This record gives sequence, C-alpha cells and structure tokens, in this order.
Amino acid sequence: MRHTFQSQQWLPYPVEVVFAFFSNPDNLPRLMPAWQKARIEEISIAPPPPHPVTSSRPGSIAAGAGTKLTISFRPFPYSPIRLRWDAEISDFLWNDHFCDRQLRGPFAYWHHCHHVKSETRTENSRGPVPGTLLEDKVDYELPLGVFGNIANSLFVAFQLRSTFAYRHARTTQLLGARI
Repeated sequence: MRHTFQSQQWLPYPVEVVFAFFSNPDNLPRLMPAWQKARIEEISIAPPPPHPVTSSRPGSIAAGAGTKLTISFRPFPYSPIRLRWDAEISDFLWNDHFCDRQLRGPFAYWHHCHHVKSETRTENSRGPVPGTLLEDKVDYELPLGVFGNIANSLFVAFQLRSTFAYRHARTTQLLGARI
C-alpha cells in the first residue's frame, strides 16, 4: 500500500537561496539526524540545466536530473548496521522543484519532491517578510505487504515526522549561519 507524507516549512530567505541549499547534495547528510551518521558513499552528478540569470550563485553545486548517489545511514539509534540507499534525481527545474526516487534501498517505493515558492508572511512586529515556502511530498511503500503497513503504523510514519521536524530545525540553523 502506498503512503504519502507531506511537510511544509516557511523560511525567511529568497527562493534562490533555499533552492540552492537543497539542490546541493553535500547538504543532505547535514539534514539528517546526527544519530543516523549519514554519509554519501558514492555520487555521480549530472549537471542541471543552465542557471537562470537571476539565481546565479558562483561555486554552488546542484545535482541535476540523472544524478545518482548512494547514501548510508543507521536505521535507528545505536544500530550496529548501516543501510545503503541508492537514489536518483528524476526531475529538476531551477527555483521551482526537484524530485528524487529510490533505485535500491529500504523501501519498496520512494519518490520525494521538494517544491519551493515565494511567499510573504506578515509578522506583527516587522510587517510583511518575504520568504520561501518549502513543500516536501513523499510517496512511499514499505516491503512485506501487510507487515510493511503494520510497521508504517507502528513506527515508520512517526520516524518520517520526526526526521522532517529535525530537518526543519536544522534547515533554519544552517541557512541562518550562511546568510
């Protein structure tokens, strides 16, 4: 059975900054909980389409469609084993979205899209604040049929929520340090 997880985070930074941060594969391990000890084992970067003139960021790395990477991580705290996850960037449109899909890993199916769009929010003390709404949508399926669905109900859905809550806090921290 396919499941969907959705998440949103508003960030007080321009779309170009947020998109550049997320499309740089070096940031992926930094966005995963520290207990996972995530690391990129292999990567083959496919160049993205040419940068729009308005978002040129010299020295910024971006993983375009066709990029393949292998990441390894601990599946739960204190695990003595590491899982390997092979993924590919399947879709990329500058300052709008990019999607990745699992080629091989812990899920029977995984497709994750990151969308960004400009959104101004009003803060009482400062008035309108321009920023970016980051939306994540993950469609996933666990292996083992009904047992996978039980695992989703017992802990996988919770772990996804926890991971993205951590990711939101870490994104705020890392982007704040860059600006």
